[in-house]
Amino acid sequence: RSYMPSWVIDRYGRNDVLRFTRDMLFPIIHFPNEVIIKVHAASLNPIDLSMRSGYGATALNMKRDPLKLKSTDTEFPLTLGRDVSGVVMECGLNVSYFKPGDEVWAAVPPWKQGTLSEFVVASGNEVSFKPKCLSHIEAASLPYVGLTAWSAIHKVGGLNQSNCSGKRVLILGASGGVGTFAVQLVKAWGAHVTAVCSHDASTLMKNLGADDVIDYKSGNLEEQLKALPLFDFILDNVGGSTEKWALDLLKKWSGATYVTLVTPFLINMDKLGVADGMLQTGVTVGSKTVKHLFKGVHYRWAFFMPSGPSLDEIATLVDSGKIQPVIDEVFTFSEVPKAFLKLEGGHARGKTVINVISKK
Repeated sequence: RSYMPSWVIDRYGRNDVLRFTRDMLFPIIHFPNEVIIKVHAASLNPIDLSMRSGYGATALNMKRDPLKLKSTDTEFPLTLGRDVSGVVMECGLNVSYFKPGDEVWAAVPPWKQGTLSEFVVASGNEVSFKPKCLSHIEAASLPYVGLTAWSAIHKVGGLNQSNCSGKRVLILGASGGVGTFAVQLVKAWGAHVTAVCSHDASTLMKNLGADDVIDYKSGNLEEQLKALPLFDFILDNVGGSTEKWALDLLKKWSGATYVTLVTPFLINMDKLGVADGMLQTGVTVGSKTVKHLFKGVHYRWAFFMPSGPSLDEIATLVDSGKIQPVIDEVFTFSEVPKAFLKLEGGHARGKTVINVISKK
């Protein structure tokens, strides 16, 4: 077989750029540490909307072909989709950990071809065994948001199972994919969790373990949060104006940390080019970090990081019942454009999942 069905884009834009094709080239193993996965299910994340519109193209293209080795000058046709749950079909020579037939899950980084496709290629170190207690559809909802939250809370924020107990954690934008995972993760580690979302998500938040749920629509959010005791850790999935006041909610001079997932890194590179964009970004994060250090709190940026070993740890939490998938809606493979529109509408409660092997 040399071709497979896939959803691709040939240019950046709105939803009408999505195109179904049966002629996408079958992925091949280029490096000895790679595996080919037959995709059973995938899911959508806000980054898929951003990438469809061309956000971050400058940085991603540099990462796709840093030495300008490719004969074609274009990244198209480009397959979107970052999450995969499926079955290993083929392994590179250096892959000893997996074998054909293994059920795995992964989050494929944005500079690689995505998972809205019958097959996808991933590095062995990005892949992990799927949690046994989950179906492929459930498993596909977790890797990208799980690794993003893991990066923000554990890798950047420094929280873990042994130091999180009793800490007061605030999660802004708690009802989306990253938020629902983050609430469960810090709760599993023994934190006291305050979740900010709209009123109709409050039951979901309570079910996931949130101790306090704040409705950002019922009055002034800043005032509501200032009435509560100070926090040890804040995860910000919202950005924008929240950054101006959220750091005042942290305990001063106690190692308290604010981590935001909303950063201008890719926008800067799109606007200013690679070198100037990186410089501008460095200046911004540097100046903010120093400014807040003087006020006695830590200011950090976090990004998604692909990692099989981190997914192994997440799988353990899932199999022990501490983290459950939160799925908003499941679409068939033929309904990918509809799934994008659903995501674009916002206000999702958890994840939008694509059942790739459904024949419809």
